[in-house]
Amino acid sequence: MTDASASAQTLKPARLLAELPRRFPGESAEYRSARNDLLAEEIELRRHIERVAAQRRALPPGGVVPQDYRFEGEEGTVTLSEMFGAHDTLVTYNWMFGPKRARPCPMCTSLLSAYDGEMLDILQRVAFAVIGRSPIEKLVAFKKERGWRHLRLYSSGGNSFNRDYAAEDPDGDDYAAFNVFTRSGGTVRHFWAEEMGPSIADPGQDPRGAPDPMPIWTVLDMTPGGRGSNWYPKLEYGSAP
Repeated sequence: MTDASASAQTLKPARLLAELPRRFPGESAEYRSARNDLLAEEIELRRHIERVAAQRRALPPGGVVPQDYRFEGEEGTVTLSEMFGAHDTLVTYNWMFGPKRARPCPMCTSLLSAYDGEMLDILQRVAFAVIGRSPIEKLVAFKKERGWRHLRLYSSGGNSFNRDYAAEDPDGDDYAAFNVFTRSGGTVRHFWAEEMGPSIADPGQDPRGAPDPMPIWTVLDMTPGGRGSNWYPKLEYGSAP
């Protein structure tokens, strides 16, 4: 019996936990019944996320990285292995801000803006690199415009990293992608990648991974209007709401 299955057997049924007393002023019995039904599903979703995370952590060793890619960073040239710093795990995000783009992808920018606020905490556990194909000067200029303080930016314009790990066509569009690498005994391996793209999206849904990495969607999913059918973040808004 695995640890995950043993742990699952000790958990109280989600339906039972959902029936624990909780009331808000003015709510009806109909609302509370529907809310408890939803709460049971939310508990099961939380448990499913935990199971998936455990399954991800248990992956066997991934492929050895074929080369120690060289990038242009804010303070000069750096290799992929050097990006780890003192950590044994490196998370990379492919930023859709290639040389063909005058401005970066708004969705990527929204995501990275949120991560910038948490980066000091993230860097306590792992290294994190934001990689784009535009020249480093162009990436840094937007970083200053946006007011990012903690994200570490690197240009992959001189190597094949984006093509190898984000399935990009060197002459086509750039793609967003998360990748995780590990380092042990001087060997760098690929551990995990976000692989849920447009080709495996569910009908009627914008392509996204699971769990969804976008903080803005996490908040909007808690509201009656949800994400909407045709709304996306922008780089600028006309006026404050």
